[in-house]
Amino acid sequence: MTLSKLFDPQEGMPLSALKMARLKKNVIQKLMLEEGTTIADICKETEFSVPTVTKVVVELIEEGIAFEKGKIDTAGGRRPSIYCINPNSAFFLGVDVRRDCVSIGLQNFKNEFLELTTRIEFVLKNTQESLDTLCKMINSFIEDSGVNKEKILGACVVLCGRINSAKGYSDSYFSFEKEPLSSLIEKKIGIKTFIENDCRAVGYGEYCFGAGAGAEFKDVIYINLNWGFGISMILNGMLYYGMSGFSGEYGHSPVLDNQILCQCGKKGCLETEISGQALVRRFKEKLADGSTTIVTSQKIISDINMYDIINAATKHEDLLAIEVVEEVGEKLGHYMSLLLNIFNPEMVILGGELANCGSYLTLPLETALHKYSLNLVLQEMKFKIGELGDRAGVIGGCYILRDRLFNML
Repeated sequence: MTLSKLFDPQEGMPLSALKMARLKKNVIQKLMLEEGTTIADICKETEFSVPTVTKVVVELIEEGIAFEKGKIDTAGGRRPSIYCINPNSAFFLGVDVRRDCVSIGLQNFKNEFLELTTRIEFVLKNTQESLDTLCKMINSFIEDSGVNKEKILGACVVLCGRINSAKGYSDSYFSFEKEPLSSLIEKKIGIKTFIENDCRAVGYGEYCFGAGAGAEFKDVIYINLNWGFGISMILNGMLYYGMSGFSGEYGHSPVLDNQILCQCGKKGCLETEISGQALVRRFKEKLADGSTTIVTSQKIISDINMYDIINAATKHEDLLAIEVVEEVGEKLGHYMSLLLNIFNPEMVILGGELANCGSYLTLPLETALHKYSLNLVLQEMKFKIGELGDRAGVIGGCYILRDRLFNML
């Protein structure tokens, strides 16, 4: 059985073959997670016999997936061999699709990136042409990487909007066919494909490899503050999806009495006051009321975007930009208190483009947290800013893909 078929079992496979495939995956996973292991260690963990495990390890060596590193020093007797994974024997493909760009990366068995390219120019539209362009970009990236496509175990395509990752459907983009989006992409790139919500992927990337790495926390909330506003939750060490896979839509909680129509079609959603789009709207409202800013010396008011305001605050200390960023921070802290009082998480990670505003955002946020949250909830909770930047979606997509593949059987 080839490595790619191992992670994509066929219907009608005999039970004995399924058991061996499961063992083979378990052995690969143990080799991935450890610097070196022995036959005895694998037997103890899998409860398979020494001859069976030895056969699997020999097969993995013959296939170039594993290798013998050496032997363990012992006081006496036969010295057991140490086996390791060949990091570049297989890869996971992560694709992070945003409104204005795409980031793509190939991660090996040791979570190292052979190639990771961020912010490739792309315009996301809900059209067949946009989907075709995306798939061509993925195929071009693979071809340019020089990696044999057969070594790529799968792809995780990360998209904004409502994603049912279990069934492979997107309700926000490329939903013009009855067939799951994951299947459509899979046919075009020739690789087993999953799709995932951007907030969950970025949050999981930060949890596994960024701000949450090494902390051993089990309950973490990631807050994604971009053009929109969403959260992802890691509960007991695992991503929480909810019944239909649509958990984390906190930004569409209609708790405000502002009568502002949200992009979801409802009024008063948190996203109408806490998001990049809210930042732009408030900035332009204040300009209409007579406020001044350095931004208007560079752009006409109708062309001002979220990045212009962030840059004005962080690079030019523009007072109007700072003022609206602080407003968003205070409101975020106010309504974050609801999450903290309900979930009592060990850590909260703040990410997204607005997190780049630094203390202009976090100081009013933390003040509001102390004002509205229960003191007992805040005492031991860690609050951190995301560390991965534009790489977070690709990294998170690769980690989610890895976990899905190894838990499929």
